Formats: sequence, structure tokens, C-alpha cells
Amino acid sequence: MREAGHSFLARLGKTRLRPGGVEATDWLFNHVSFNKNQHILEVACNQCTNAIELVKKTGCSITAVDLDKQVIEIAKKRIEEAKLTDHITVERANALNLPYPDQSFDIVINEAMLTMLGDKQKVKAISEYYRVLKPGGLLLTHDVKLTDGGMPKVVTDLQQAIHVQAKPHDEAGWRNIFNQAGFENLDVATGPMSLMNPIGMIKDEGLIRTMKIFRQAIKKENRAYFKSMFRFFKTNKSNLGYIAIVSTK
Repeated sequence: MREAGHSFLARLGKTRLRPGGVEATDWLFNHVSFNKNQHILEVACNQCTNAIELVKKTGCSITAVDLDKQVIEIAKKRIEEAKLTDHITVERANALNLPYPDQSFDIVINEAMLTMLGDKQKVKAISEYYRVLKPGGLLLTHDVKLTDGGMPKVVTDLQQAIHVQAKPHDEAGWRNIFNQAGFENLDVATGPMSLMNPIGMIKDEGLIRTMKIFRQAIKKENRAYFKSMFRFFKTNKSNLGYIAIVSTK
């Protein structure tokens, strides 16, 4: 089985695996006045890039979960190196069946995961986030957006390019899924995909790390896959973008 696109990019050294990059993440986080008294959950935390930066900036504490055992170990190592083990707890958990009581968290963060699920699973995951949020709590999400009326072929080509059965939606489709899961109060922002755009990568990773990523990408064993992904996202820059949604329970 071919390596999933997000795993491939992480292996090359990319730490932000989000369609809208730091721009979309910052838009989400600007809706919150983070403080040390909040209970925060990040689902699909990957290497805990968000969690580490948030704790450094705000002093908050975060429970971070992922289903991938390997990225959990990477995340734990990065947290130890940052000396933030007192503020970030990393656990293995399934977004479709979170091991937390109802109304446990003030904020739930989940970026670039829902696209990877089927529509019934999307609703199930978002319903779980709704369940564990306290009344008035915020869900901060960020995913892939199709242009309005996006063609089915774009979705098929995306799945082939990243070797994941991804299923993004246009804005209306995403709104409908969140409504099905119980969220009615949505604040939405959209914008261009920056995942593999060189300028977007520099904004996300910095110039030095971006150069290192490209050096890894042109190695013989990585070149064909990287070129294929790069070509797909460049060709479909008008068909794919990001959507960021702040949902209030």
C-alpha cells in the first residue's frame, strides 16, 4: 500500500500538514482568549506543533490525542524537548469514540482530519466533539474545501494523489455536516490551499526548513511521489482551498 500523502510530507520534514497552513490556524486561534484555566482537547494532534506553540504563547494546558502510535511517540519526544510535559498530555484515542465524559472541555481543536473520513464518520466525529464540549464551548476546525460545485473528478484525483480516500466538500456541504452533528452557530473563513505552495510552505515552516524539505523531496526515492503531489495541487489550485470553521455549542 502506498504511503499516505500527509505521512510522506511529515517524513520529508513538514511539521504543518494543514490545507490553509498557519494563516487558517491563526484565524481559528484569534477567536479564543486562551488561558491556563481552560480545558483544551486537540484531536489528530500529529506531532503536537499546535499544542507546543499554544502552550509557549499562552501557558494553557492541552490534552492531545491521535490514533497513530508512531506520531504519538514523535509528539512525546518533541514535548519533552520543549520541556512542556507538565502542560501537554498525549494519548492514543479514536475521534469517533473519545474516552472522555460529556462536557469535559472548553475548546476542541481538530485540523485536517475530517476530510479523510466518510460523511457518516464526519458526522460521528463532530458529534463526539459536540458531546465532550461544555455548553458555550468552541470547536475549531480547518479542512480541505472544494470550490462551489466542485467536480467529482477532482475528488477522485485527490484520492489518487495522496493515497487516502479523502472526501472534501464545498462550503455548503461542510455547513450541512456540522448542522447534522448539532452545531448551528458557525463562523466560517475560506482561502487558497497552501499545503504545497512554496510561498505557503515558507510561511508555515520558515525558509531554512522549507529548503531542507525540498532537498529531501528531490532525492531519488522521494522525487516521483513529491512531483506527482506538487503537480496535482498546482493544477487544481482553483478547485481546492481551505475552510476554517469556529462552531459554538
